[in-house]
Amino acid sequence: MKNLVLLILGIVLGALAMYFYCCKQEPVEMLPPKPTGLITPTEIRTLTRDYDPRYQAINDSLFKDVAGGDNRSSWYALEDVQNYLVLAENQADSLGYTMDGIRIYPGAHPGDGKNPGYSTYIIVPTGYLKTSQGSMFMMQKGGGSDDIDGGNGLNKGDQGHPPGANYPQ
Repeated sequence: MKNLVLLILGIVLGALAMYFYCCKQEPVEMLPPKPTGLITPTEIRTLTRDYDPRYQAINDSLFKDVAGGDNRSSWYALEDVQNYLVLAENQADSLGYTMDGIRIYPGAHPGDGKNPGYSTYIIVPTGYLKTSQGSMFMMQKGGGSDDIDGGNGLNKGDQGHPPGANYPQ
C-alpha cells in the first residue's frame, strides 16, 4: 500500500513537472503590422539624391549667400508627434470628423529681411466628415482624404545639422 501511494505521488509530481516544463509559454511580443509604404535606407538614399537638383535650384536662387543653405529636413521629437496625433484625433472628433491620416506640406518661415526664411514641413490631419446616415462605401479620391477643416497642424521641427545635410545625418 505504501508503495502504491508513492507511485501515485511520483506520477502526479512527474505530470506537474512535465506540465510546467513543456507547457510554459514564452511571452509573445506583439509587433504592429508593417505600414504601407515602408522603405529601406537604400530607397531613402535614392529618393533624397533624386531630390538634389530641386534642392540645388532653391539653394542657388534663394540661399546663394546664406551659409549652410536652406533646410533639407525637419526633425520632430517622437513624443511631440505622438501627442500631436492624439490631440489631432480628439480635435477632429470635436469638429465632426473621423481622422484617418496626415498630410505633410512644405512651407517656409518668414525671412528676416536680409535672408529668406528656412524651409519647413507642416503636418496636418486628414479625414472625413462623420455622417448620421452610413454608407457601405467610403468615397475617397486618390491621394487620401481631405484636410480636416479647422484642424491644427504641427510645425516647429528642428533643422538638419547643417541645414543642407542630406540623408543620413
